[in-house]
Amino acid sequence: MRALVCIPTYKEIDNIEEVLRRTRAACPDADILVIDDNSGDGTAERAEVLAAELGNIEVLRRPGKAGLGAAYRAGFGVGRTRGYDILCEMDADLSHQPEQLQQLIDAVAEGADLAIGSRYVPGGAVPNWPASRLALSRWGNRYARGVLRIPVNDATAGFRAFSASALERINHADTRGEGYLVQIETAYRIGRAGGSIVELPITFRDRVRGTSKMSSRIVVEAMARVTWWGIRDRVLHRGR
Repeated sequence: MRALVCIPTYKEIDNIEEVLRRTRAACPDADILVIDDNSGDGTAERAEVLAAELGNIEVLRRPGKAGLGAAYRAGFGVGRTRGYDILCEMDADLSHQPEQLQQLIDAVAEGADLAIGSRYVPGGAVPNWPASRLALSRWGNRYARGVLRIPVNDATAGFRAFSASALERINHADTRGEGYLVQIETAYRIGRAGGSIVELPITFRDRVRGTSKMSSRIVVEAMARVTWWGIRDRVLHRGR
């Protein structure tokens, strides 16, 4: 089965070489698509040099910073158009370990619609997070799980592999979320469509180089939208 690994980037010049080299070594049969939002630091240019060296890597340049959700919609659109069977997503900041990607690909190849690299199943780990941040993340995920009734412990995780057929069924191009919300939204849609979701333990590490792109606005938006979806589905019975 053909797999495409989508890696959105915005000003990741400090990390792009390591993430591409490690991903290529870990998954030699997968193709890689770097989706760059017009980084001004040379990220796309460096990725193109590495693509020529490592092979089966392409850079999709976008005109400006449009957000994580839009990046994945663009990347998955390319993958579906080109007939890939498995579409993967991972961060460029090395918080996701490329060496753990193959297990997600294998899970989809064996029949899962969505395989999530999860921090919150037995064997998962988040080293060196302060207790307050870990508690907030766990609370947010438990809230999403309870309100939306999705069988996922780590709905905000961004280390994933999807079957292309599942993305087609849920009309992924029509998702609207950004940041954490797009992760919750895709898991929610696949769960509502009766898709098979598995969670595999990963070790999530904070970036050591570069600057996080996450903002408090994105977190607030995610929780507000989750609440609305819960009201819509349980009270108004207008779920899609």
